[in-house]
Amino acid sequence: MIERYPLLKECQSEIQDAYDLLTATFRRDGKLLLCGNGGSAADAEHWAGELLKSFSHPRPLTASMRKGLPPKMAAHLQWAFPVIPLTGFLAFSTAFGNDVDPEYVFAQLVLALGRSSDVLAALSTSGNASNVCRAAEVARAKSLPVLGLTGKSGGSLKELADVCICVPSTLTPHVQEFHLPIYHCLSLMLEEYFVRHWE
Repeated sequence: MIERYPLLKECQSEIQDAYDLLTATFRRDGKLLLCGNGGSAADAEHWAGELLKSFSHPRPLTASMRKGLPPKMAAHLQWAFPVIPLTGFLAFSTAFGNDVDPEYVFAQLVLALGRSSDVLAALSTSGNASNVCRAAEVARAKSLPVLGLTGKSGGSLKELADVCICVPSTLTPHVQEFHLPIYHCLSLMLEEYFVRHWE
């Protein structure tokens, strides 16, 4: 799969590690929590969108998934990966940021929603976004593995991540341009595996 994205050859080992981590998470019915700021928040939402519906393969419900659903409804639904972009809690995040501390918004959500069967994907182009790093710290305290997507140095996030994909750039727009094919590649790899798994 990575051969479709020649720019990612330098990160091939880490992408494989990320795939292995995510596959194990979804096989045990764990969730993927996603966080990031600015363009990385948009990437978190984008990646969630690729996993919550079909990406490159049809995802018809299996017989067990159809159980209890009207046939017409079951025909319009797709199996999906359980993914929560922590960037989407607008009322909570604005209230918590105003009433408590914006640095801990993602950390609070990981505390509330994260379970040891889950994984946190933390996106930061520098690796030093304080609210993303606080979320990673809570994840580690709760025994959630952390997948980092960051720039060349990895920043503070690299030390907090179980798997860290550090792309070969330090310029924010270039880092973001690397991150998109990485999560597209992971989405394709996961979907191809789980299409066979559900069959």
